[in-house]
Formats: sequence, C-alpha cells, structure tokens
Amino acid sequence: MHEHDQHEMEIVSIISPFILPLPFITGLIIYFLAIIISYKKQRPWPVYRTLYWMIGSSFAIIAVVGPLAERSHVDFIAHMLTHLFLGMVAPLLMVLAAPITLVLRALSVQHARLLTNWLRSRFIRIISDPAIASTLNVGGLWLLYTTKLFAAMHESLIWNVVIHLHIFLAGYLFTLSMIYIEPTPHRKSYLYRSIMMVLALAGHGILAKYLYANPPVTVSIHEGEIGSMIMYYGGDLVDMIIMIILCWQWYKETRPRIPAKLGDLHT
Repeated sequence: MHEHDQHEMEIVSIISPFILPLPFITGLIIYFLAIIISYKKQRPWPVYRTLYWMIGSSFAIIAVVGPLAERSHVDFIAHMLTHLFLGMVAPLLMVLAAPITLVLRALSVQHARLLTNWLRSRFIRIISDPAIASTLNVGGLWLLYTTKLFAAMHESLIWNVVIHLHIFLAGYLFTLSMIYIEPTPHRKSYLYRSIMMVLALAGHGILAKYLYANPPVTVSIHEGEIGSMIMYYGGDLVDMIIMIILCWQWYKETRPRIPAKLGDLHT
C-alpha cells in the first residue's frame, strides 16, 4: 500500500504541473487579446488593471507549478503559502483587474448581450450571494483540512486538480461578491456584505487556530504551527485589504454631495 501511495504521489507531482497552470495561461492570453481588440475599437484599457491581472496570474502560477508547488506536496508550510497565493492574493488582484468589463468591451454587441444575460441569470444570482460565496470559500477549507481530502489531494491527480481549482474559484467568487469592481446585476447592500465579510473572516481565523492545535495527521506539530500562522496572519492581511476597499466604496457612495456654488458654475 505504501508503494502504491508513493507511486500515486509521483504521478501527481509529474502531471499536475502541466495541467494546473493551463487555466491561468489561457486567461493571460484571453486578457491580452481583449486588450488588443479594445484598443482597435478606440477604447484604451488602464495599464494598472493589466498589471493587476499579470501579477495575480503570476501568483496563481507560482502556487501550482515550480519549486514552491513541488515543495507543498511534502511541506505544510509551503502548502499554506500556495493556499494563500492561489486562494486569496491571486483572486484579489484578478478581481481588481476587471476581466469581465474588459471582455464586454471587446465583444460584439450581440455577444456582449449574451454574456450580460448570463450574468443576470438565477445561477449567478445564487453563487454570487456573499453568504453562498463565503460558504463555498471558507466552508470548503474546513472540509479540506478536517477530512481525508487533504491527504487525497496529494495522492490523487483528480483530487489535486479539483481542489486547487476550487480554492482559486471560491476565492475569486468570494472577492467578487464583496467588492463590486465589475458590472453586478445582483447587488447586495454594503451592510449585508460587511456582515458576511466579518463572519467569513471569523470562520477563516477559527480554522487557522484549530489547525495550530490540530494539524492534519500527516503534518508535524512544527509545520502545523507555522503553516496555520501563515494562514491566519496572511489571510487577515488580504481580508483587511478587501475590507478597506469595501468601506471606501461604501463611503464614496454615501458621502454627502456638496452643491456647487453659484460662482463655480460660471467658471
């Protein structure tokens, strides 16, 4: 059985680096193609958003391929760094890059309407609800680290790919549901999003503390403590940025509008 498990882990470490980066490489290609089309339509795209997408994609790729990703199969500290990069840092940066807005600019009117109709669908309304997005994100992490899924992701290629994709997509959806950078047909109030944000932050923090005292079976006490601290403090840092953006958007939308003076109207 031990030899079989070792063989499965070798397959995962060999094949997954070729599969996992593909979505992010494809995303980079599509993003740059959309920029080119947008410029051809005389609609320039902000450079800072392009940088967000490039840096976010880079964090995601580093998390799934390369020395850190390889080390994460045997080192819980490296695993938590990849979790932080893939599930929190990359999604935040890529949401700030506003890819949906860019694609809508690049598409023809007919295809843009199709995408807009899909964004208004019931399915999107359900999964973009902050409560659902938070459950998929934080709940998925509880399921991963408190069940046999953590061991399975290092022994099965399918589980490895599925769990990595879930970590990224759940993190992206969570960020997208909290801060409205993109066109958002199913908008929720700032108060509701703030409450869900606090609850999600609490759930993530409690999980980190739980792992500090109860690391997965295959993880040493030392690695469990450092890994959980990375999860706790690194997660707090990213969540704090999301909260600052959310509060800033709330302030801008609700701040009193100062009426222009009569003299200003004539200048």
